[in-house]
Amino acid sequence: MDRSGGRARHSGDLIAALSGRNLARNLHSDVLWDLGFAIVSGQYEEGTILPPDTDLLDQFRVSRTVLREALKTLAAKGLIEARARIGTRVLPRNRWNLFDADVLAWHFELGPDVTFLQALAEVRIGIEIEAAALAAERRTDEEAQALLDAVDRMEAAQTPEDFARHDLEFHKAVAGASGNPFMASISALVEMALTAAFTISSPVNEPEALVQTVLVHRNIAAAISERDPARAREAMRIAIAEGFARAAGRMEIR
Repeated sequence: MDRSGGRARHSGDLIAALSGRNLARNLHSDVLWDLGFAIVSGQYEEGTILPPDTDLLDQFRVSRTVLREALKTLAAKGLIEARARIGTRVLPRNRWNLFDADVLAWHFELGPDVTFLQALAEVRIGIEIEAAALAAERRTDEEAQALLDAVDRMEAAQTPEDFARHDLEFHKAVAGASGNPFMASISALVEMALTAAFTISSPVNEPEALVQTVLVHRNIAAAISERDPARAREAMRIAIAEGFARAAGRMEIR
C-alpha cells in the first residue's frame, strides 16, 4: 500500500490524541487518509478526475469495497463527486467541509499558511467572543470554578502538547458555560482546528509569553466568574488575537 501519507497520518494522530479522537486505523482509514491528503495537498488538483478504480486498487492493494467506502467518505466531506461515464472529480475547495476533522488535519499537516490561520481566528472571534459574554451571564458556580482550574493547569503545563490540551479544555468549557447548545456544537466543529492552532501557538517554551497567555485566560475566567459580559468579550478577543499573532510569527520563522 502507498505510504505517501504516512507523515500526514503521524501529524493527524498527534492532533487527534490531543483532542481525544479515536486513533484506530484500518484499511479504510488508510486509503481515506492517503487519498484525502493527496487532494488537499494538490497532488490531485481541483477539477481533475481521479485515476480509475482499477488504478487505485493496484495502488492501495485493497478490495473494491474498501476503496468505494473511502471514496464515499471523501464525497461526504465535500472533496469529490462521482459522475456516471465521467469519473470521480475533485471538487473546488469552496465545496470542501473545512470544519471536518480530517480535512483540517490534512491542512495543518501541510503547514497552514498565515491566511488560513487568520481565517480561523476570524471564525473564532465571531463565535467565542459571544460565547464568553453569554457564559458571564449564565455560568454556574461549578462552571466558573472549572474555568479557573483549567487556567491553573495551563500555567502548570510542561510541554506544548499539554498546554494545547488544557487550552482546548478551557475554550470548550467557555462554550459549555454559555448555556447555548449551538455554541457548544460549533465549538466541537472547530475543535480539531483549535487543537492544531493551540499546538502551534503554545507559549510553554517562552516564559514571558506563557505569563501573558495565562494572564489573559485568567482574565476571561475572572470576568465570567464576576458576571461581566463586556470584560469577558474583550478578554476573549485579546486571547484570540494574541494567539494568532504568536502562531503567525512562528510560521513566518519556519
